[in-house]
Amino acid sequence: METEGYRCRSSRYIESGQSAVPSSVLFAAGLLGNVLALLLLGQHRRRSRSPGGRPPRVSAFYVLVSGLAVTDLLGKCLISPMVLAAYAYNRSLSELGPGGRGEDQPGVLCQLFAFLMAFFGLAPTLLLLAMALECWLSLGHPYFYRRHLTRRLGATLGPAAAGLCALFCALPLLGFGAPMQYCPGTWCFIRMAGGGPRQLGFPVLYASLMGLLVLAIVACNVSSMRHLYGMARRQPRRGAPPAAAPRMEELDHLVLLGLMTVLFTVCSLPLIIRAYMGAFAADFNENADLSALRFLSVNSIVDPWVFIIFRTSVFRGFVRRFCRRLGSR
Repeated sequence: METEGYRCRSSRYIESGQSAVPSSVLFAAGLLGNVLALLLLGQHRRRSRSPGGRPPRVSAFYVLVSGLAVTDLLGKCLISPMVLAAYAYNRSLSELGPGGRGEDQPGVLCQLFAFLMAFFGLAPTLLLLAMALECWLSLGHPYFYRRHLTRRLGATLGPAAAGLCALFCALPLLGFGAPMQYCPGTWCFIRMAGGGPRQLGFPVLYASLMGLLVLAIVACNVSSMRHLYGMARRQPRRGAPPAAAPRMEELDHLVLLGLMTVLFTVCSLPLIIRAYMGAFAADFNENADLSALRFLSVNSIVDPWVFIIFRTSVFRGFVRRFCRRLGSR
Protein backbone atom coordinates (compact mmCIF):
# COMPACT_ATOMS: atom_id res chain seq x y z
CA MET A 1 0.00 0.00 0.00
CA GLU A 2 2.94 2.34 0.70
CA THR A 3 4.19 2.40 -2.86
CA GLU A 4 0.92 1.83 -4.66
CA GLY A 5 0.37 4.29 -7.47
CA TYR A 6 3.68 6.15 -7.11
CA ARG A 7 5.74 4.45 -9.79
CA CYS A 8 8.19 7.35 -10.22
CA ARG A 9 8.83 7.84 -6.54
CA SER A 10 12.38 6.50 -6.65
CA SER A 11 13.07 6.51 -10.41
CA ARG A 12 16.44 7.79 -11.60
CA TYR A 13 15.45 8.68 -15.16
CA ILE A 14 12.60 10.57 -16.78
CA GLU A 15 9.79 8.43 -18.15
CA SER A 16 10.14 7.68 -21.84
CA GLY A 17 8.02 9.56 -24.34
CA GLN A 18 8.14 12.85 -22.40
CA SER A 19 9.09 16.12 -24.10
CA ALA A 20 10.55 19.35 -22.72
CA VAL A 21 8.61 21.48 -25.23
CA PRO A 22 5.48 22.09 -23.05
CA SER A 23 7.60 23.08 -20.04
CA SER A 24 9.73 25.38 -22.19
CA VAL A 25 6.67 27.09 -23.71
CA LEU A 26 5.05 27.59 -20.29
CA PHE A 27 8.29 28.97 -18.85
CA ALA A 28 8.68 31.41 -21.76
CA ALA A 29 5.03 32.51 -21.48
CA GLY A 30 5.31 33.05 -17.73
CA LEU A 31 8.61 34.91 -18.03
CA LEU A 32 7.35 37.18 -20.82
CA GLY A 33 4.01 37.86 -19.12
CA ASN A 34 5.49 38.81 -15.76
CA VAL A 35 8.16 41.03 -17.33
CA LEU A 36 5.53 42.85 -19.42
CA ALA A 37 3.31 43.24 -16.35
CA LEU A 38 6.18 44.81 -14.39
CA LEU A 39 6.90 47.17 -17.29
CA LEU A 40 3.26 48.27 -17.35
CA LEU A 41 3.35 48.83 -13.59
CA GLY A 42 6.52 50.91 -13.98
CA GLN A 43 4.80 52.97 -16.67
CA HIS A 44 1.83 53.53 -14.34
CA ARG A 45 4.23 54.70 -11.63
CA ARG A 46 5.83 57.25 -13.98
CA ARG A 47 2.43 58.56 -15.07
CA SER A 48 1.37 58.93 -11.44
CA ARG A 49 4.22 61.32 -10.65
CA SER A 50 2.77 64.49 -9.20
CA PRO A 51 3.73 67.95 -10.52
CA GLY A 52 6.81 69.56 -9.01
CA GLY A 53 8.91 66.38 -9.02
CA ARG A 54 7.35 64.96 -5.86
CA PRO A 55 7.25 61.17 -5.34
CA PRO A 56 4.63 59.39 -7.46
CA ARG A 57 1.22 58.84 -5.91
CA VAL A 58 0.89 55.09 -6.37
CA SER A 59 -1.92 53.31 -4.55
CA ALA A 60 -1.29 50.42 -2.18
CA PHE A 61 -3.21 48.20 -4.58
CA TYR A 62 -0.62 48.69 -7.32
CA VAL A 63 2.18 48.04 -4.84
CA LEU A 64 0.55 44.70 -4.03
CA VAL A 65 0.02 43.91 -7.72
CA SER A 66 3.72 44.61 -8.27
CA GLY A 67 4.56 42.26 -5.41
CA LEU A 68 2.37 39.57 -6.98
CA ALA A 69 4.12 39.95 -10.36
CA VAL A 70 7.57 39.80 -8.72
CA THR A 71 6.56 36.71 -6.73
CA ASP A 72 5.25 34.93 -9.83
CA LEU A 73 8.38 35.88 -11.79
CA LEU A 74 10.68 34.67 -9.00
CA GLY A 75 8.79 31.39 -8.78
CA LYS A 76 9.11 30.77 -12.51
CA CYS A 77 12.83 31.62 -12.51
CA LEU A 78 13.54 29.26 -9.58
CA ILE A 79 11.32 26.28 -10.45
CA SER A 80 11.29 26.01 -14.27
CA PRO A 81 15.11 25.75 -14.72
CA MET A 82 15.11 22.62 -12.53
CA VAL A 83 12.52 20.99 -14.79
CA LEU A 84 14.44 21.94 -17.95
CA ALA A 85 17.71 20.68 -16.43
CA ALA A 86 16.10 17.32 -15.67
CA TYR A 87 14.98 17.02 -19.30
CA ALA A 88 18.39 18.14 -20.57
CA TYR A 89 20.28 15.46 -18.59
CA ASN A 90 17.48 12.84 -18.74
CA ARG A 91 17.74 12.45 -14.97
CA SER A 92 15.03 12.74 -12.34
CA LEU A 93 15.18 15.55 -9.79
CA SER A 94 16.25 13.16 -7.03
CA GLU A 95 19.06 11.86 -9.22
CA LEU A 96 20.29 15.32 -10.21
CA GLY A 97 20.84 16.54 -6.66
CA PRO A 98 22.87 14.98 -3.85
CA GLY A 99 21.21 12.23 -1.82
CA GLY A 100 18.06 10.55 -3.02
CA ARG A 101 19.35 7.00 -3.27
CA GLY A 102 16.73 5.57 -0.90
CA GLU A 103 13.03 5.17 -1.69
CA ASP A 104 11.95 7.23 1.32
CA GLN A 105 14.69 9.86 0.94
CA PRO A 106 14.27 12.12 -2.10
CA GLY A 107 17.28 14.10 -3.20
CA VAL A 108 18.08 17.59 -1.98
CA LEU A 109 16.97 19.10 -5.29
CA CYS A 110 13.63 17.28 -5.08
CA GLN A 111 13.09 18.53 -1.52
CA LEU A 112 13.92 22.08 -2.61
CA PHE A 113 11.50 21.77 -5.53
CA ALA A 114 8.71 20.59 -3.20
CA PHE A 115 9.37 23.50 -0.84
CA LEU A 116 9.32 26.05 -3.69
CA MET A 117 6.11 24.59 -5.14
CA ALA A 118 4.40 24.87 -1.74
CA PHE A 119 5.76 28.37 -1.09
CA PHE A 120 4.91 29.87 -4.48
CA GLY A 121 1.48 28.27 -4.30
CA LEU A 122 0.69 29.86 -0.92
CA ALA A 123 2.47 33.24 -1.19
CA PRO A 124 0.32 34.57 -4.10
CA THR A 125 -2.77 33.62 -2.10
CA LEU A 126 -1.64 35.83 0.77
CA LEU A 127 -0.99 38.68 -1.67
CA LEU A 128 -4.46 38.28 -3.20
CA LEU A 129 -5.93 38.39 0.31
CA ALA A 130 -3.97 41.58 1.04
CA MET A 131 -5.29 43.10 -2.20
CA ALA A 132 -8.86 42.11 -1.30
CA LEU A 133 -8.51 43.58 2.19
CA GLU A 134 -7.04 46.80 0.78
CA CYS A 135 -9.95 47.18 -1.64
CA TRP A 136 -12.52 46.38 1.06
CA LEU A 137 -11.05 48.84 3.58
CA SER A 138 -10.70 51.65 1.03
CA LEU A 139 -14.38 51.32 0.06
CA GLY A 140 -16.05 50.39 3.33
CA HIS A 141 -13.79 52.00 5.94
CA PRO A 142 -12.04 54.95 4.25
CA TYR A 143 -11.20 56.76 7.52
CA PHE A 144 -9.46 53.73 9.00
CA TYR A 145 -7.76 53.10 5.64
CA ARG A 146 -6.28 56.61 5.38
CA ARG A 147 -5.27 56.72 9.03
CA HIS A 148 -3.63 53.31 9.55
CA LEU A 149 -2.64 51.83 6.17
CA THR A 150 0.69 53.46 5.45
CA ARG A 151 3.52 52.51 3.11
CA ARG A 152 5.69 51.67 6.12
CA LEU A 153 3.08 49.18 7.31
CA GLY A 154 2.91 47.61 3.85
CA ALA A 155 6.69 47.37 3.66
CA THR A 156 6.70 45.61 7.05
CA LEU A 157 3.82 43.22 6.46
CA GLY A 158 5.13 41.95 3.13
CA PRO A 159 8.42 40.43 4.38
CA ALA A 160 6.71 39.24 7.58
CA ALA A 161 4.05 37.35 5.61
CA ALA A 162 6.71 35.86 3.31
CA GLY A 163 8.73 34.72 6.32
CA LEU A 164 5.74 33.04 7.96
CA CYS A 165 4.82 31.40 4.65
CA ALA A 166 8.38 30.08 4.27
CA LEU A 167 8.40 28.66 7.81
CA PHE A 168 5.07 26.92 7.23
CA CYS A 169 6.16 25.42 3.89
CA ALA A 170 9.43 24.21 5.47
CA LEU A 171 7.57 21.89 7.87
CA PRO A 172 7.91 18.85 5.53
CA LEU A 173 11.70 19.33 5.63
CA LEU A 174 11.46 18.97 9.43
CA GLY A 175 9.45 15.74 9.34
CA PHE A 176 5.84 16.97 9.27
CA GLY A 177 4.95 15.87 5.76
CA ALA A 178 6.98 13.96 3.18
CA PRO A 179 8.44 15.46 -0.03
CA MET A 180 8.05 13.01 -2.90
CA GLN A 181 8.92 12.76 -6.58
CA TYR A 182 6.09 12.57 -9.10
CA CYS A 183 6.05 11.28 -12.66
CA PRO A 184 7.60 11.81 -15.10
CA GLY A 185 10.44 12.51 -12.65
CA THR A 186 10.52 16.29 -13.18
CA TRP A 187 8.06 17.25 -10.41
CA CYS A 188 8.28 17.06 -6.63
CA PHE A 189 5.68 17.98 -4.05
CA ILE A 190 4.34 16.82 -0.70
CA ARG A 191 3.00 13.29 -0.63
CA MET A 192 -0.80 13.45 -0.72
CA ALA A 193 -1.80 9.78 -0.21
CA GLY A 194 -0.57 6.88 1.91
CA GLY A 195 1.48 7.00 5.08
CA GLY A 196 0.57 8.00 8.61
CA PRO A 197 -0.68 11.20 10.24
CA ARG A 198 2.78 12.83 10.08
CA GLN A 199 2.89 12.33 6.31
CA LEU A 200 -0.71 13.31 5.55
CA GLY A 201 -1.20 16.01 8.17
CA PHE A 202 0.69 18.67 6.23
CA PRO A 203 -1.15 18.33 2.86
CA VAL A 204 -4.50 18.45 4.68
CA LEU A 205 -3.38 21.51 6.65
CA TYR A 206 -2.01 23.14 3.48
CA ALA A 207 -5.23 22.50 1.54
CA SER A 208 -7.37 23.73 4.45
CA LEU A 209 -5.35 26.94 4.73
CA MET A 210 -5.64 27.53 0.97
CA GLY A 211 -9.39 26.95 1.13
CA LEU A 212 -9.83 29.36 4.05
CA LEU A 213 -7.81 32.04 2.28
CA VAL A 214 -9.91 31.65 -0.87
CA LEU A 215 -13.13 31.99 1.18
CA ALA A 216 -11.75 35.11 2.89
CA ILE A 217 -10.83 36.65 -0.48
CA VAL A 218 -14.28 35.95 -1.90
CA ALA A 219 -15.94 37.41 1.22
CA CYS A 220 -13.88 40.61 0.93
CA ASN A 221 -14.68 40.92 -2.77
CA VAL A 222 -18.41 40.45 -2.20
CA SER A 223 -18.37 43.08 0.56
CA SER A 224 -16.44 45.48 -1.71
CA MET A 225 -18.99 44.96 -4.48
CA ARG A 226 -21.78 45.74 -2.03
CA HIS A 227 -20.08 49.00 -0.96
CA LEU A 228 -19.44 49.96 -4.59
CA TYR A 229 -23.05 49.26 -5.49
CA GLY A 230 -24.21 51.43 -2.59
CA MET A 231 -22.01 54.29 -3.87
CA ALA A 232 -23.50 53.94 -7.34
CA ARG A 233 -27.03 54.05 -5.91
CA ARG A 234 -26.28 57.28 -4.05
CA GLN A 235 -24.69 58.91 -7.11
CA PRO A 236 -26.95 61.38 -8.98
CA ARG A 237 -28.17 60.30 -12.40
CA ARG A 238 -26.90 63.40 -14.18
CA GLY A 239 -23.84 65.49 -13.44
CA ALA A 240 -21.26 63.15 -11.95
CA PRO A 241 -19.70 64.46 -8.70
CA PRO A 242 -15.93 64.97 -8.31
CA ALA A 243 -15.67 61.65 -6.48
CA ALA A 244 -16.69 59.72 -9.60
CA ALA A 245 -13.09 59.27 -10.83
CA PRO A 246 -11.83 57.60 -7.63
CA ARG A 247 -14.86 55.32 -7.72
CA MET A 248 -13.99 54.25 -11.24
CA GLU A 249 -10.45 53.54 -10.06
CA GLU A 250 -11.83 51.38 -7.25
CA LEU A 251 -14.06 49.66 -9.80
CA ASP A 252 -10.98 48.89 -11.90
CA HIS A 253 -9.22 47.44 -8.87
CA LEU A 254 -12.23 45.34 -7.93
CA VAL A 255 -12.75 43.92 -11.43
CA LEU A 256 -9.05 43.04 -11.78
CA LEU A 257 -9.03 41.47 -8.32
CA GLY A 258 -12.19 39.52 -9.13
CA LEU A 259 -10.69 38.12 -12.33
CA MET A 260 -7.51 37.06 -10.53
CA THR A 261 -9.54 35.52 -7.71
CA VAL A 262 -11.63 33.42 -10.12
CA LEU A 263 -8.47 32.31 -11.89
CA PHE A 264 -6.71 31.39 -8.65
CA THR A 265 -9.75 29.53 -7.33
CA VAL A 266 -9.99 27.44 -10.50
CA CYS A 267 -6.26 26.66 -10.41
CA SER A 268 -6.09 25.81 -6.69
CA LEU A 269 -9.29 23.78 -6.26
CA PRO A 270 -7.87 20.61 -7.91
CA LEU A 271 -4.98 20.53 -5.43
CA ILE A 272 -7.31 21.10 -2.46
CA ILE A 273 -9.61 18.29 -3.64
CA ARG A 274 -6.72 15.89 -4.30
CA ALA A 275 -5.21 16.53 -0.85
CA TYR A 276 -8.47 15.61 0.89
CA MET A 277 -9.11 12.61 -1.36
CA GLY A 278 -5.60 11.28 -0.81
CA ALA A 279 -5.77 11.70 2.96
CA PHE A 280 -9.28 10.45 3.67
CA ALA A 281 -10.06 8.17 0.72
CA ALA A 282 -6.52 6.77 0.13
CA ASP A 283 -6.81 7.68 -3.55
CA PHE A 284 -3.45 6.86 -5.21
CA ASN A 285 -4.14 8.52 -8.55
CA GLU A 286 -0.77 9.98 -9.46
CA ASN A 287 -1.97 11.35 -12.79
CA ALA A 288 -4.68 13.34 -11.00
CA ASP A 289 -2.12 14.60 -8.46
CA LEU A 290 0.20 15.71 -11.26
CA SER A 291 -2.68 17.48 -13.05
CA ALA A 292 -3.49 19.34 -9.82
CA LEU A 293 0.15 20.46 -9.48
CA ARG A 294 0.18 21.65 -13.08
CA PHE A 295 -3.03 23.62 -12.52
CA LEU A 296 -1.41 25.31 -9.53
CA SER A 297 1.69 26.23 -11.55
CA VAL A 298 -0.38 27.60 -14.45
CA ASN A 299 -1.79 30.31 -12.17
CA SER A 300 1.53 32.21 -12.07
CA ILE A 301 1.63 32.08 -15.89
CA VAL A 302 -1.89 33.31 -16.61
CA ASP A 303 -2.05 35.94 -13.82
CA PRO A 304 0.20 38.52 -15.53
CA TRP A 305 -1.57 38.06 -18.88
CA VAL A 306 -4.91 38.78 -17.17
CA PHE A 307 -3.39 42.01 -15.85
CA ILE A 308 -1.95 42.89 -19.28
CA ILE A 309 -5.30 42.33 -21.04
CA PHE A 310 -7.13 44.29 -18.34
CA ARG A 311 -4.80 47.27 -18.77
CA THR A 312 -5.82 47.68 -22.42
CA SER A 313 -8.16 50.64 -22.99
CA VAL A 314 -10.61 48.55 -25.06
CA PHE A 315 -11.16 45.99 -22.29
CA ARG A 316 -11.41 48.58 -19.51
CA GLY A 317 -13.82 50.67 -21.58
CA PHE A 318 -16.01 47.63 -22.13
CA VAL A 319 -16.02 46.84 -18.39
CA ARG A 320 -16.95 50.40 -17.46
CA ARG A 321 -19.77 50.59 -20.02
CA PHE A 322 -21.11 47.26 -18.83
CA CYS A 323 -21.04 48.37 -15.19
CA ARG A 324 -22.72 51.69 -15.98
CA ARG A 325 -25.48 49.94 -17.92
CA LEU A 326 -25.92 47.43 -15.10
CA GLY A 327 -26.10 50.27 -12.56
CA SER A 328 -28.69 52.19 -14.61
CA ARG A 329 -30.92 49.14 -14.69
